[in-house]
Amino acid sequence: MSDERLIETPHGSGRLVVRRARRPIAALLLSHGAGRGIDTADLLALADALPREGLSVLLWEQPWVRAGRKVASPPATLDDGLRAAAATLRVRTPLVVGGRSAGARSALRCARGLGAAGCLALSFPLHPPGRPERSRLSELEGAGVPTLVVQGERDPMGRPEEFPDPLPAGVSMAVVPAADHGLSVPRSAPVSQQDALDLVVESVLEWVVRDLVEPGADAAPG
Repeated sequence: MSDERLIETPHGSGRLVVRRARRPIAALLLSHGAGRGIDTADLLALADALPREGLSVLLWEQPWVRAGRKVASPPATLDDGLRAAAATLRVRTPLVVGGRSAGARSALRCARGLGAAGCLALSFPLHPPGRPERSRLSELEGAGVPTLVVQGERDPMGRPEEFPDPLPAGVSMAVVPAADHGLSVPRSAPVSQQDALDLVVESVLEWVVRDLVEPGADAAPG
């Protein structure tokens, strides 16, 4: 089941595209990065596959994209938009907030305040390209909820080995072989693009079920 609606925020109207599971066990509210909207391959793969597995997926398109602007609005406005979208939800299952790149950063900043059970960070931009000294690790450490990072092996904004070992408490990581910041893989990679997207879907599904749904299964509302 799918529908979409416009949601007003302090910075204009955004768009929420909803892919509902028939018998949901969790819901994922996901936003996009600073370069594109919700039509990226990873977000679409999650929205296509997860509802069949009992996870509803809600893709949040920020007002700056809907307005046709080419440059993302400031981080605080992204947080306002995410909060506005979350305020419209009436979910009775665990809520995961997340997104890719800038959307992941926004979700990490907002997760605890939104009462989320977890946070999904696709291609977390640990630092700007070529500037490892400008670390954003504090956002990952400060999420305050269980977090899954899905990171490309060749991501110029944070390769997996640039993250601390061990990872901050409550943080897990899934690595996509040969993938860049967009989770795209070259033709010469040991995995195909479809394999990479399947790995993203499988990693998210396993994490949600294992870490967020099953531990609270007895207490979670139906």
